[in-house]
Amino acid sequence: MQRPDHSAHAAGTSRIGLFSTALPLLLFAGLCTLWPLVVRGGVFVVEWPWVPSLDIVLRLRLDGLSLLFGLIITGIGFLVTLFAASYMAGHPHTGRFFVYLHAFMLAMLGIVMADNLLLLFVFWEITTLFSYLLIGFDHESHKTRDNAKQALLVTGGGGLALLVGILLLKTAGGSLTLSDWMAYDQQIRQHPLYGAIFVTMLLGAMTKSAQVPFHFWLPNAMSAPTPISAFLHAATMVKAGIYLLMRLHPLLGGTPEWMGSMVVIGGVTAIWGAIQAVSPSDLKRMLAYTTVMGLGILTMFMGGNNTASLTAATTFLLVHALYKAALFLAVGSIDHQTGTRRLEKLGGLWRAMPLTALAVATATMSMAGFPLFFGFIGKEIMYQGALTEEMFPHFATTITLLSNSLMTAVAGIILLGPFTGKRPEPLSTVIEAPLPMRFGPGLMGGLCLLFGIIPWWVSDYLIQPAVRAFSVVENEVHLAIFHGFNTPLLLSVVTLTLGGLVYFSRRIVRPAFAAAMDAIPLTGQRGYDSTLKGMLATAHAVADGLQNGSLHRYLLITIGVFAITTAAVWWLNADGWALWLRSADLPLSHWLLVAVMAVAVVVVVRTRSRILAVAALGMVGGGAALVFLVYGAPDLALTQLLVETLTLIIASIVLLRLPPLSGAPGAVSVSRWVDGLVAVGTGIVVAALCMAVTNGPIDRQLTAFFEYNSYIAAHGRNIVNVILVDFRSLDTLGEITVVATAGLAGYALIAKRRQ
Repeated sequence: MQRPDHSAHAAGTSRIGLFSTALPLLLFAGLCTLWPLVVRGGVFVVEWPWVPSLDIVLRLRLDGLSLLFGLIITGIGFLVTLFAASYMAGHPHTGRFFVYLHAFMLAMLGIVMADNLLLLFVFWEITTLFSYLLIGFDHESHKTRDNAKQALLVTGGGGLALLVGILLLKTAGGSLTLSDWMAYDQQIRQHPLYGAIFVTMLLGAMTKSAQVPFHFWLPNAMSAPTPISAFLHAATMVKAGIYLLMRLHPLLGGTPEWMGSMVVIGGVTAIWGAIQAVSPSDLKRMLAYTTVMGLGILTMFMGGNNTASLTAATTFLLVHALYKAALFLAVGSIDHQTGTRRLEKLGGLWRAMPLTALAVATATMSMAGFPLFFGFIGKEIMYQGALTEEMFPHFATTITLLSNSLMTAVAGIILLGPFTGKRPEPLSTVIEAPLPMRFGPGLMGGLCLLFGIIPWWVSDYLIQPAVRAFSVVENEVHLAIFHGFNTPLLLSVVTLTLGGLVYFSRRIVRPAFAAAMDAIPLTGQRGYDSTLKGMLATAHAVADGLQNGSLHRYLLITIGVFAITTAAVWWLNADGWALWLRSADLPLSHWLLVAVMAVAVVVVVRTRSRILAVAALGMVGGGAALVFLVYGAPDLALTQLLVETLTLIIASIVLLRLPPLSGAPGAVSVSRWVDGLVAVGTGIVVAALCMAVTNGPIDRQLTAFFEYNSYIAAHGRNIVNVILVDFRSLDTLGEITVVATAGLAGYALIAKRRQ
């Protein structure tokens, strides 16, 4: 995106942006009206039957979990829209920006409120599409287009895996309605398809929520405008995978496969993102890696099967959304006013941008977990959840401690780097961001402090209703400022201490971490690049081999694949082969007819005369007509004879103008042998199928239906004609249209030739 010059920051506010804030604000207000009833255990359902026989129902459901996500989506959506009204002012595509933004917001609401899996999948793919458009909003940049394509391929591939999981779940006997799962959760866990369902669903969640090894797309997606980064990759899109894991927990959670995978994958993602976040000089990229860390922590706690772990995941979900969206928007303000996000070019901005500095201070203190901030409450419950993990509790606790310590150091870098020290000379004229850009970071930073002071209210009205919506455990964990002197409190103190040590040694740690990351031979990004190159090379090779412009090659491959696949499937059916062998007892007259047709085929293959080849081919068609006649189908026999006669006449007229066939009569090339092998093999397969069908039991349901209804319903005595004209009228009309179109095309070519 073309960044506005910081000296012209007062260029104004987009009227379209201000007007569009009404949509998220009204949606947020609507959710607030339902909030009290949901807290008391109420559930709101809106349903429109679509295809009930296939369990496809347009059903939306609002419970505690969808309410929490809905408030985050619409609340932060309003603040992001207000911010973007000033940030995007003067951009030539402002209208398109807000259309994409709000379409994505509505799709996210659809995901968290859909009570039907197929409906959820539709909204899931809509978010993938609009995230591609938003990430690639600055489409003139080659790098931005590549990053948008990368996000589309990774998350789109995960969406396909999710669709497979949904179909497998339906196959396993489960309903497509999410709220029905509680009744048969053990049935799915004990089903033979559980492993496949779990893997495919997990792939969908991992790609969307940037888990290792699919984490690399999220930092690259920071090429989107900053408001988009704050909304998609801090508050909404990347949380869709976490939401899916929460919804799946009652159905698939609690097994060793689930718990072990979540803890290990989430833990590795968390520590990887935390290490990567320390090194960058770009504030936005630094925040992107902290998002990877946060998503890893959330996934790790979803591996738990106790209230403490699930409460920790839900609490940190809200903690992360508040401080991360505030920091992204604040970084956008810094970038908007100064023209840079590089740490080495920033400093001393607290005097020029005091309100932005205050918002960053509250958000980073919550991020670091200082007492009286909501992040401190979140970290204590995180340590309690890690200590009570059913699988690998020591691993989870260690990962949580190290990741949070590094996040504390990163919070110090984000706060003190831009705002303390001496202000560079190019930034001497910088002033505070416009009010619409200050409002969002300030409000969310204030909530980071307010929620830390009244955690019991947050627990009772936001966290516990959400946990009850997806947890089968009855007991609850309530948040409080002080739980006494215990292990989580000790670990919180250790976190702040280690984070401070890392921050004060940052001049040594940051280059060391950067060098270590560069030295790793295989990363997700390099794996993606190699995979993409391999896929493209394979596609080129296959296309060059198949799509070479040769009609002969196309027919050979099509017919050969048909013969091989049909024979391979039929080979497994012993009854089919037995029926074919029994059909070999044919009358002598039939064998004579077969012999005549075989001789005609040999003539077609071996002759050097085009006219003789066409005549011999006509004999094959005539033989087929005799077969129809012998087996009591005079209509088909007459049609076949007419077609063969016309073909022979027309082809002969055309071939008289062509030169003789080239090649010596005795020469047979390798390609001719291949053609012959495919032709003979296909003929054997088709003949065997026909013989087996005629000798096997015939289901007469359709025959009886047409015999009964042809005269009574269609008033026709010729059943074949009635089928074509009445029962298959649209199909027949289509065939007539094709024939007529081909005739017109042929006439046009002939007329063109005469001209």
